[in-house]
Amino acid sequence: MNRRPPPPFPPGRPTRFRVTVHGTVFGTRASHVARLRPGDRLLLIPGPPVEPEPGVWIHDTSGNVIGHLPPEVAEWLAPWMLRGGRAVASVLRVHGHEVPSWRRLLIEVTCFS
Repeated sequence: MNRRPPPPFPPGRPTRFRVTVHGTVFGTRASHVARLRPGDRLLLIPGPPVEPEPGVWIHDTSGNVIGHLPPEVAEWLAPWMLRGGRAVASVLRVHGHEVPSWRRLLIEVTCFS
């Protein structure tokens, strides 16, 4: 099996960090968020490389879209992932409707280079 080495990690960026998930209120995403619990694993998938600014989308382990990473994180993480970098996430905290949507879901992201 001919496996490519992972791309170099972006300099000055953390390989493990906490971040809120944006876009959790569109479509059926809020119902998927409501089922999440601390410790649940999440999938991070970069947007298509044909987009001018591909985002990083968050999915639950069933494949449902939960939301996306903030643009200031996606702008460096998506290109790295599209070159072969891998990242996973887990749920740290889930809040209800009393909290603004962009602060309802806190995750921890771990990048593997």
